[in-house]
Amino acid sequence: MSTTPLPALCRDCGATFEVAAGARPRCPACRSPRALAHPELHALSIAHLDCDAFYASVEKRDDPALRDVPLIIGGGRRGVVSTACYIARTRGVRSAMPMFKALKLCPEAAVIKPRMEHYAAVSRQIRALMDELTPMIEPLSLDEAFLDLSGTQRLHGMSPAAAMARLIRRIEAEVGVSASVGLSHNKFLAKIASDLDKPRGFSVIGRAETEAFLIDKPIRIVWGIGEATAAKLEGEGIRTLRDLLRADPDRVMARHGAMGARLLKLARGEDARRVAPDAALKSISNETTFDEDVSDPDLLDGHLWRMAEKAAGRAKAKGLAGRTVTLKLKRADFRLLTRRATPPEPVQLADRLYRIARPMLQREMNAGPFRLLGVGISDLVPESEAERSGDLLDPDAGRRGAAEKAADAIRQRFGLGAILKGRSLR
Repeated sequence: MSTTPLPALCRDCGATFEVAAGARPRCPACRSPRALAHPELHALSIAHLDCDAFYASVEKRDDPALRDVPLIIGGGRRGVVSTACYIARTRGVRSAMPMFKALKLCPEAAVIKPRMEHYAAVSRQIRALMDELTPMIEPLSLDEAFLDLSGTQRLHGMSPAAAMARLIRRIEAEVGVSASVGLSHNKFLAKIASDLDKPRGFSVIGRAETEAFLIDKPIRIVWGIGEATAAKLEGEGIRTLRDLLRADPDRVMARHGAMGARLLKLARGEDARRVAPDAALKSISNETTFDEDVSDPDLLDGHLWRMAEKAAGRAKAKGLAGRTVTLKLKRADFRLLTRRATPPEPVQLADRLYRIARPMLQREMNAGPFRLLGVGISDLVPESEAERSGDLLDPDAGRRGAAEKAADAIRQRFGLGAILKGRSLR
């Protein structure tokens, strides 16, 4: 057993120190037990930051009376859960769960409808703090991003680990929500690490421990593996990464193509992808996977409207519109159906997005039941190009668009619950 002292970091006060290998670290400066020790602590520079139950955390920040209350962000009784706080999660509530099932598990929960524009504004505050650390930021959503802090130690006078610990302290103090961090030598492992100790976590996966850490993990730990691929692999006897590495690689690639080659590399902890801050945003969409297959037209229509609202909210937050509208459906047999439409002018408003996607959904109803529904826009352009001349075939479109923009302003000031559409309660 090595007796070499390990570098350590206090997550509460930022002090750096050393501890004996195997000892439980405690900060010598502030006596906090929230200290982290790892042999490669100050040598790793790829981080994944993930806010903890972001939507729920923002709502609890805004209303302190909700602090100790199980909180669900989602639709009405026929809607689905967008996210749930950690109190509600201990009762079994999960994202994408039907609301009636969530309330059966946690009947005392408070339910709040999502305020996407508000969450986007909070996300921009967090992004501004990240920008102070490095320009190498790759956002994945409103509440998570990769950061590459290579070469920043001299600039900040501290290691990437210490800089990330300071960042999450600032997010908590200045924005009022908590976040978890994963630190490693590539994106794949950093993302896995950020989920190891939630909430308010900070986990490290070093180079030397990569193989031992991964070997017995389930195949589903690989980010991007869908239900269909996971079920297929498990049907072949590949349930863990050890099973995958023991399999004949030629056979794996013959059966799974490019995905098989990617899986084999990730199972060994190899990920050459760079943090890509300049990656152009190609589409904006939202989707939900149902706990149970859905064929009810009214329920699907309600989900479609909520997905359109969320996608439109993100488009508005980013100042973008899309020339192409895409509807995504996954059948009970995992077959994916994708349908596209190209309206005369770029789309940004939820009402317009919904009205273009709804006929596509209606045409596919006989293919149900469905386990997933999503809608979005692509071929993105600045919002100034969106729906400028109105729709000659729908003379009321301009009036509805003006009403939606007025509703956005009311929600921004008073919260989403200040004004609702009837169809959002389906």
